[in-house]
Amino acid sequence: MSRIDEVRAQMMQAMKDRKKDRKDALSALLTALKNKAIDKREDLTTEEEDAVVLKEIKSVKETLELTPADRADIIEECKFRISVFEEFAPKMMGEEEILKVVKGVLAEMGIEAPTAQDKGKIMKELMPKVKGKADGKLVNEVVAKLVQ
Repeated sequence: MSRIDEVRAQMMQAMKDRKKDRKDALSALLTALKNKAIDKREDLTTEEEDAVVLKEIKSVKETLELTPADRADIIEECKFRISVFEEFAPKMMGEEEILKVVKGVLAEMGIEAPTAQDKGKIMKELMPKVKGKADGKLVNEVVAKLVQ
C-alpha cells in the first residue's frame, strides 16, 4: 500500500470519527503527496514519499518557529500537525547510529583525528549516506563534537 493510500485511509477514518483537526492535517499531507506525484507524472518511490513527508514536517516547524508566543491557537495547531505527520515519517537515526556512520566515513577517508578543517570534507562524504534517514542539524552537531 502506497503512502498516498495510507494517508487517504487514515483521512477517511478521521472523517468517520468526526476529528476535523486530524482530517485537515491528513488532507494537507495527502495534497502534498499527490502534487509531487502529479509533478513527477508517475507513482512516487518510498524515498520520494519520505522526502515529501519530511518536507511538510519541516515546513510546519518553520511556521511554529515564526509564530508569536501569544498565538496559542496556531502553536497548538502546528504541534498537532507535526504529531500527525510524524506518524507517516520514516524512523530517523539517533545520535549513536549517526556516530557509527561518521566513524565509518572517517575510517574510509583515513582520518584518525579529525580537525575543524576536515569538517567540510567529512560532511560531503557523510550527508549522502544519511540523507532522509537523519536530521541534518543532529548530524552537524555530532560531527562538530568530534572535530573539536
